Amino acid sequence: MITLKEWMEVANYRITEGGDYFAYGGAYALTSWSGDQDGYSIEIIFSPRTQEVYEVQACDYKHNRAYRLVHGDYRDEKLNEEAWDDVNWIDLESDDDWLQKALAIVAGEDYDTRVTIPLDLPEAELMVLFKQAHAEDMTFNDFVEKVLREALADSGFIERLKEQHDVA
Repeated sequence: MITLKEWMEVANYRITEGGDYFAYGGAYALTSWSGDQDGYSIEIIFSPRTQEVYEVQACDYKHNRAYRLVHGDYRDEKLNEEAWDDVNWIDLESDDDWLQKALAIVAGEDYDTRVTIPLDLPEAELMVLFKQAHAEDMTFNDFVEKVLREALADSGFIERLKEQHDVA
């Protein structure tokens, strides 16, 4: 999980707000806001007693995107889906993904909006995928993304997801 030190570095040690946070059993939150409605804010929610980080957030107001990374032990908590009016949280899966997005948002740079999913496979299975990607003249990442998309489409997952969210 992101540490307080890492978050402070992303925030350029600029804290604009702080206070008690009523989730996670008595947490504290620090916020760094650019001061611009079309800017950004990043937030860290942690235990003031143990320094354990529960959640980090990065909000890109210019593009209406809200990312959060919740510590694995707390992902089952009932979390708000909506970050602000008609903008839902995009839950991230890896520290590196959050750091890359947050750094770019704070710097006002373009960034990859896709969610990175860690993939931990045995070496033998990786070799098979590497060879298949090579045979199709694709990068490994592009090949894995293609395989996942096809598997989700074949299973009907994407159609069920669209139906649940009334998306055309």
